[in-house]
Order: sequence, then C-alpha cells, then structure tokens
Amino acid sequence: MIDLTVHEDKLESAAQVARDKSIRIPTFKMMRDPSLVPESIKAELAGVGLWDLDPRNLFRITWHNEPVPDGGGFGPVNYLELPSELTGVEARIFILIGKWFPTGAHKVGAAFGCLVPRLVTGQFDPATQKAVWPSTGNYCRGGAYDSNLLGCESVAILPEGMSAERFHWLESVAGEIIKTPGSESNVKEIFDKCNELRASGEDLVIFNQFDEFGNYLWHYSVTGPAMAEVIDAEMLPGQRFRGTALATGSAGTIASGDYLKQHYPGAVIGAAEAIQCPTILYNGFGEHRIEGIGDKHIPWVHNVKNTDVAIGLDDEATISLTRLFNEPNGKAYLVDQGVKPDLVEAMSQFGISCIGNILATIKLAKHYEMGSSDVLVTIGTDSMEMYGSRLTELNEERGEFTSLDAAASFHRYLLGTGLEHVQELGYWDRKRVHNLKYYTWVEQQGKTYDEIQAQWHDDDYWTSIQAMADPIDELIEQFNDRVGLGT
Repeated sequence: MIDLTVHEDKLESAAQVARDKSIRIPTFKMMRDPSLVPESIKAELAGVGLWDLDPRNLFRITWHNEPVPDGGGFGPVNYLELPSELTGVEARIFILIGKWFPTGAHKVGAAFGCLVPRLVTGQFDPATQKAVWPSTGNYCRGGAYDSNLLGCESVAILPEGMSAERFHWLESVAGEIIKTPGSESNVKEIFDKCNELRASGEDLVIFNQFDEFGNYLWHYSVTGPAMAEVIDAEMLPGQRFRGTALATGSAGTIASGDYLKQHYPGAVIGAAEAIQCPTILYNGFGEHRIEGIGDKHIPWVHNVKNTDVAIGLDDEATISLTRLFNEPNGKAYLVDQGVKPDLVEAMSQFGISCIGNILATIKLAKHYEMGSSDVLVTIGTDSMEMYGSRLTELNEERGEFTSLDAAASFHRYLLGTGLEHVQELGYWDRKRVHNLKYYTWVEQQGKTYDEIQAQWHDDDYWTSIQAMADPIDELIEQFNDRVGLGT
C-alpha cells in the first residue's frame, strides 16, 4: 500500500537537495489546519504569487487559501452554496472551490500525497531520479508543479486531446511532456507509455494516481475534513447531511466520501461517470468530453464497497452548461431566472468536471427525493481557467450561444435533470464493479490476486491506509529536522 520503509542511502541525498533549494515540507496536519503553519512561512508567503514556482507554495496546498492570486494568507474553506433557483431542488448543495490551489486545481494535493512519502523515506532521490506523472489532465500538472517546488525532474504524460491550456502551462514547468493517443477515455494508452518507460532502463519513479494510495490518503485526510468544515458551518438545526456525489476519475477525490460517512452516519456516496463511457453502470466503454475523469477501468484506489449509487452524466449536458455559465447570453438568462448576479459571475470557478459533479449531486438529491432539510456537498476540482479554448472551439463549431440556447440548456440540463442512468448499488452490484479491477490491475498491471481479495474482504484494508497520515507527518518532521532550515 504506502511503503514507509526508510532508505538511508537516498534520504541524505534528498535532504541535501532540500537544503540547497531551501525547501521545507508541510505536514498533512498543516494542510487541514493552516493555523499550524509557522509564522515565518506565512510572512514569506505575503510576497509570493499563488502559482509561483516557489517552494513556500507547498504550504498553500490546502482548501484554506485566501482567494487572491498574489500574497494571500489563510482563511475559511473556499465554497459556494448553489440555490434552488439554479439546481431545481430544495436540498441545500455546497461546492468547494478548487480554483484557489496553486495550479488552479486540487490535484496538486493528490500529487503531493504520492510524492512526499517517497521523498521523506529516501525511496525517491530528486538528485538522480525523475518523477513521472501519468494523467488525463490536472494530476500531471499538479505533479509537475510539486516536482518543481521539491527540486525534482518531472515527466508529464497526458492524452493529446486535452485542452490547449494544459499543454501551454506544462511547457514552462515540466521537464518533459509526453502526449498519448486519444483523450479522456484512453487511460490504457497512458499505462502502456508508463510500461514503456519502465522498460527503458532510465532511472525514474512512476506516480500513477490510479493505483497510488497517497492520492486516496490526501483526499481522505484533507479534502474530507474540509468538506466537514463547510457542512458543520452551514447546517442549520433540524437539517441533516445526506451525502456527496463526485466523478470517479482516479477515485482520489471520492475518498473524501469515506471520511464523511464515518463522521455522518447514514450519508451516501454517489459515483458519477459519463454515459458515453459507462463502466460502472453498464460495464461499458466509449469516449466523452468531461475533461479530467479518465475511465474505461475501475481505479485500484477506489473503495467500491463504500459506494452507494452510480450516476450517469450526459457529456452534452456538461458542455451546454459550460456555455450557459460562461457566455454573456447564458449569464444574462440565469440572472433573469432569479440567480443572483454575484453567483453568476462566480461560475467561472466551475470547470467542466466540476459541472459534472454539480449535475451528479442534483441527480442524487432527486433520486432520494431530498428536501430543504437535507444538505449535500460536492467538489469544484478546477475552474474555466483551463478551458477557455473549449469555449472558442464550441463557438466556432456551433455559432453564437443565444438567449434561446441559454433557455434550452437551463431547462433541459438543470431544471430538467432526471433520474435516468441512476442505479443504487446493492452488495452484489458493488462486488460486480469491484471485480472489474481484476482485468486492469491483476491481468495487466501486476497487482496480486490476494490484494484484490483483501480490498473486498478485509475490513482493515482501507482503515489502515486512512491511519497513515500521522506516521507520514512524523517522517516529514524528521526530514525537515534533517534539512535543518529551522521553523
């Protein structure tokens, strides 16, 4: 799972890189609660931009950043409430905003959770090895960014069909960029490239978000508590928390649902995917346009036994709502329908997969007939900052987004969102989905039969991973002490 064996021979080399580059590493505790960040770091951050390639921005890998592009401090979790005028349901829906992470996406945290345990145990030597980040988008961006801040050479792997903004930014951060065939649904091609790199003999470490439990652990330990902060701050007397709905993607973010279930008994987890590639719902395959949720397999780090509902999303709904939320006629129409202008302007903080999460949460509320006493939460993974070129492409393909287009999109895809492609997962349904892991991970990627069985049958399997944040924090503190830069 997460190996914390210390390799002393490489550990001192990693520490020397950190000394040379004045790198101090934050703990998981600091990411959950930035009041624990040393005052000296807070003072230094006052002169650092949110996306700057500065090691001090490691301490900004948190949901608590002040929502400004330069010199911000820490504050409450960034989130918005989506009113019934927008969602068409009475249930209260809150969405955490990922835009205010470095790189503009929360995947920078998942990448941290994968790289840092290897770094502080000496299992990865930044002086001699390259960090390889296979991804369908934001994860390789976060990995390249973290690598840069931690003094590591990086290789970013992502499908050639991803948005132009991703590639433009990566060119200034990653040491090398490898484009694989296809787009969202072509995850196997990414894995094939990783296997090719392994066979090359080059000294590198592959941090595969789909099977690295650091991805799961970071979201369980950081995103889950951030969601709980919002819930506890907003939930009124007589209301109850009912659950979360999230696109599965690499199954990192959905780990936050495991945390929520433990703290709010009775809550449910909805796993969303595109109906154009319905792996969970129908053992299906295909290609879709909801960027960032790579599919056609079940990630190794997905705790399927804890997933209650499978939710299918039409990718045309996410594309149409992307235009509705961002085109002038769309925004004007939303205001006419009673959505407050300040919220309409804030919708540029919703990227394409974020809009998918919103739709999935609405469908979850409708499926369970939730009302005004029910509270739901979801995640805005990134913002439109990475998708401006998609709007340009859509205007070129379809013409101007008119007021009639806005009305059609709003009533069909928001108010008209129905219960199609929603399935509650019973015990055997979940086991069917879990069993799909075998074909990718045991047959193709070298996982063992015993471990896939343990994921399903061993009650301690997932809780033992959840308990690893504190031991990793101890290793981080020991590493910082070895580096010797003080507090």
